[in-house]
Amino acid sequence: MAPQLDGYFKQVDTLSDHFIERLRKAVAIPSISADEERRPDVVRMGQFLADELTALGAEVQQRPLVVIARYGNDKKKRTILVYGHYDVQPAGKEDGWATEPFELTVDSKGRMYGRGSTDDKGPVLGWLNAIEAHQKAGVEFPVNLLMCFEGMEEYGSEGLDDFINAEAKKFFADADAVCISDNYWLGTEKPCLTYGLRGCSYYSVEISGPGQDLHSGVFGGTAQEPMTDLMRVLASLVDTHGNIQIPGLAELVAPLTDDEKALYGDIAFTMDNLYESLGSTTSIYPDKEKTLMARWRYPSLSVHGVEGAFSQPGAKTVIPAKVIGKFSIRTVPNMEPEDVDKLVYNGKWWVASPKHWNFTAAAKATERVWGVKPDLTREGGSIPVTLTFEQATGKNVLLLPMGSSTDAAHSINEKLDKKNYIEGIKLLGAYLHYVAEEPMTS
Repeated sequence: MAPQLDGYFKQVDTLSDHFIERLRKAVAIPSISADEERRPDVVRMGQFLADELTALGAEVQQRPLVVIARYGNDKKKRTILVYGHYDVQPAGKEDGWATEPFELTVDSKGRMYGRGSTDDKGPVLGWLNAIEAHQKAGVEFPVNLLMCFEGMEEYGSEGLDDFINAEAKKFFADADAVCISDNYWLGTEKPCLTYGLRGCSYYSVEISGPGQDLHSGVFGGTAQEPMTDLMRVLASLVDTHGNIQIPGLAELVAPLTDDEKALYGDIAFTMDNLYESLGSTTSIYPDKEKTLMARWRYPSLSVHGVEGAFSQPGAKTVIPAKVIGKFSIRTVPNMEPEDVDKLVYNGKWWVASPKHWNFTAAAKATERVWGVKPDLTREGGSIPVTLTFEQATGKNVLLLPMGSSTDAAHSINEKLDKKNYIEGIKLLGAYLHYVAEEPMTS
C-alpha cells in the first residue's frame, strides 16, 4: 500500500517561504573551507545546523567540522543514514556573479541564486525541512534518521574517512541504508537516481632545466626550455577527440556489454541539454549514446594547469626554470588505482546495484512526487565519501539528487530552482516513507 503523504506534501507547500528563508540564512554564511580566514564561518555554519537540528528535537553531537545527529530511536523502524556538506566553494562578485554570491536572490522565474544553494546547503536543509513538515503536519516520521554533515568536503574531506570508519560500528551501527543528496539531474526536466561514479586519479609532471629563470632575449634558442618540453608531454597524453594516448590504459576498462548499451537509449537526455550546460556546441560526439558513455563509463583525461609559468596580464619574456603540469584521469570499472602509474591522488570509482530495495523505494518516491519514473544514471564526477560509507557500513548507498544540470555548482551564478527545492523536500520525505516499508528482498 502506498504511504499516505498528502498531508505532508500540503505542509511542505505551506511552509515553502519559511524553508526558503532557512536557506537564505545558510547561504549568508560564507563557509568557504579552502580559505583559512573563512574557517570560523565554517564553524558558524556547523553551529547553525546544530542549533536548527536541536530545535527540531534531534540528538546532536558536534565534532571538529562535522555535525552528526539522530532523529528517532524506535527499534521497530528502519534506520537511514544521510550525508551532506555545509562548506562551499570560494565566490566573489568580482568573479563575474550577476548577484551577491552570499545573498540568496530569487528571480522572476523562481531561480534562487547563491553560493551553496544547490551544493550542498539546499539538499542538507531538505532533510531538516522534511522533519519539520512532518511535525507540523502531525504525520509520524517513518524511520530513524541518522545525519552526517561535514564542513570540509570542498577541501578534500581530510580526516572524514577515518571518522566514518571509527563511527561505523558506533553512531552509524544501526543504519540499514545510506542516502546522499550531493549530485544533480542529468537534464532539467526529468529526475534521476544515480548508481555509479567515476573515480579520479590526479597527477603532476615536473620538468626542470636551468638553475634559475632566464631572459628569452639572451638565452632563447640556446638552452633547453622546460615549458616547451612540458607542453609537448601534456599534448601527448590525449588527442583532440578525447582519446587517451597512454599505452595499456584502455585495456584496463571493463568491456561494454549489450545489456549495458541498451540502457542508454531510453535516458531522457538530448544534445541540446549538453549544449546548454556547455554554453556552446563544442561537443566531441554528435549523438546522445556516445556522449553519455564517454561521460560515465569510459575514462577521460583532462589537463588542469601549469605551476611555475607566467600567467598574469601583460607580457613577460621569461623562460621558467621549472614548471609543473597538472592533469587527472577519471577512472571507471575495472581500473584499479594501483594500476595507474605515478599516482599522486586517487579516488576509486563506485557502482551500486539499482535493483536494491534502497533504490526501488527511491524510484517509487520519485514517481509519486514528480509523476515520472526516474532515469537510472551514472556520473562522470567523483564523490569519494560514497565508497567510504559503502565499505565502512556494508550498506547500500543511494545518490538522490535535488538540483538540475544547469545549477552551475562550483561556478559563478550557482542556483537552485525553487521548484526543485520544494519538490525536493517532498521527495526526501516521501523516500523515507517508501524506504520504511520496501521489502528488503528487492
